[in-house]
Amino acid sequence: MSSRLRKASPLYLIGVILLVGILYPLLTRLPRIDSTPELPAPDPRLANLGTPPEWTELSKYDGVLTRAEFETALTDIYLLGENLHFEIGENAVTVASELSPPGPAIAFAVGETRQAPPRYWRPANEIPSEPTGQPLAGVRIAIDPGHIGGEWARMEERWYQIDDTTPVTEGDMTLRTARLLAPRLQSLGATVTLVRSASEPVTELRPGDLKEYAARLMPGAPAAEVLARAEQLFYRTAEIRARATLVNETIKPDLVLCLHFNAENWGEDSAQPRLSPRNHFHMILHGAYMDGEIAHEDERLELMHKIFQKVHEEESALAAALAAAFLEDTGLPAYIYRLGKPTRRIGPALWARNLLANRLYQCPVLFCEPYVMNNGEIHARVQAGDYDGEMEVAGTLRKSLYREYRDAVVKGLVDYYSSRRGKAVN
Repeated sequence: MSSRLRKASPLYLIGVILLVGILYPLLTRLPRIDSTPELPAPDPRLANLGTPPEWTELSKYDGVLTRAEFETALTDIYLLGENLHFEIGENAVTVASELSPPGPAIAFAVGETRQAPPRYWRPANEIPSEPTGQPLAGVRIAIDPGHIGGEWARMEERWYQIDDTTPVTEGDMTLRTARLLAPRLQSLGATVTLVRSASEPVTELRPGDLKEYAARLMPGAPAAEVLARAEQLFYRTAEIRARATLVNETIKPDLVLCLHFNAENWGEDSAQPRLSPRNHFHMILHGAYMDGEIAHEDERLELMHKIFQKVHEEESALAAALAAAFLEDTGLPAYIYRLGKPTRRIGPALWARNLLANRLYQCPVLFCEPYVMNNGEIHARVQAGDYDGEMEVAGTLRKSLYREYRDAVVKGLVDYYSSRRGKAVN
């Protein structure tokens, strides 16, 4: 027998090895899964990127609120106009729906009997009293640094620069504040999670993924306008919806701190911005739905979760404590919305608006809007950066902008939980 049949040549073996090395990864590779979320079809009965509601989710709220309690919350906090979408009977409420079959009627509580509202968050009175020196022990706090920053700041229109000074970018400023705030809250016993920990989006979607959706919202529009709409859907809508999924399904906090900085109109050119003499503070709570908003069926579902979980009761009390701390520590005046804005005044520096984050996060949300970024003094404080102690900036000895922000939040939270946790509500 030929020796070639008895013994493979070295060249043959090398060829087999190379072939196996090429084929093995191809044969064993897992099928590629497209990580880009599937987009819903635009529908005028839904908010942008919204999905048809699952009304059966509401059956868990039977017996939580009386009719009077429901109607008071609906009309005094949440609706700016007439009730056109909630059929309120003597014993139950049903929500109007066209997209999907209406769910079962939600039964009202009768007399003094109440069912506990099912929710992942806890009001302060349900959190046991704290150990000495740990006023926030056990409190679960999510910090949501507003906007994105970094390379996205210009697209978000939260960027301006004067000459060759440091650019003012809200997304980076909120993240810096969050990084200072988190360890301070942890030192007081809180469990803290950052919803965003880098100057990158939480959503996997990008503007290019949303161009078709945007085009369907505005048929016949020029390509440049469609792209601008896709960009807005990316950073205003898809990003907040991705954060909401993270908050509601993974973090499940007792409250969310949405950190923002305010701004006055600085004009069309961010490289030649208009500075404002105004500087002020306010906080935004959930509420004040416009008629066009409550016409969206998904927004009605989200509103019902808020009402029956009694979010406003805890949110407004928490916000009042934080607002008092901010007004005292910063010396900023309380902002007042001009007439005609779709808002409802809740208290000093506290206003209800139907913002996406406030609506989707199914827990109390403290949406902070201190400082006017294009105020001359605030611009100087941004240029000064972060620092320990105090330093003279714009003619006044003061803390860094970010530490002053942090300290006001901490003071408000400590004041609130120290006085409320573990105590029965009358």
